[in-house]
Amino acid sequence: MEITHSTSKHKAIILVTGMSGTGKTSVLNELARRGYRVVDTDYDGWSENVDGSGWLWREDRIEKLLAEHAEGALFISGTVSNQVNFYPKFDAIVLLSAPLEIILERVASRKTNDYGKTSEEREEIIHYVKTVEPLLRSGATFEIITHKPLDQVATELEMIANGQAL
Repeated sequence: MEITHSTSKHKAIILVTGMSGTGKTSVLNELARRGYRVVDTDYDGWSENVDGSGWLWREDRIEKLLAEHAEGALFISGTVSNQVNFYPKFDAIVLLSAPLEIILERVASRKTNDYGKTSEEREEIIHYVKTVEPLLRSGATFEIITHKPLDQVATELEMIANGQAL
């Protein structure tokens, strides 16, 4: 998914990262509705499954996307192991998090993505919350806990993009 409008003249590139079920896709959809440029790297060939490494960003495409961004806020979402290679190019790295029970409820009930529906995938999510989320937290410049209304999460991301402290 990529939407190319922008409601801000302030140039900012924001990474929105987090575990499955924390609301990355939902908040990007809300930001797009508000007119921001958004890219969800789970779709449209931004990432590829590399044997032995799992899902990785296609670095050539991400590099070009970041280099060509000239005006307004760009929100990019994803959670892949090579995203750390791009951290210096982001104005902010925002970890979306939620209590584990909320994450599991969300993935069980969501209609947009089948990941998390099986018991094996739920166990995988539990494992990733314990092992991957702390790594994401250590690299994040902001954390937003998403057990609040989606509108509020999107507004907090807008504030970050506009250089307003939370």
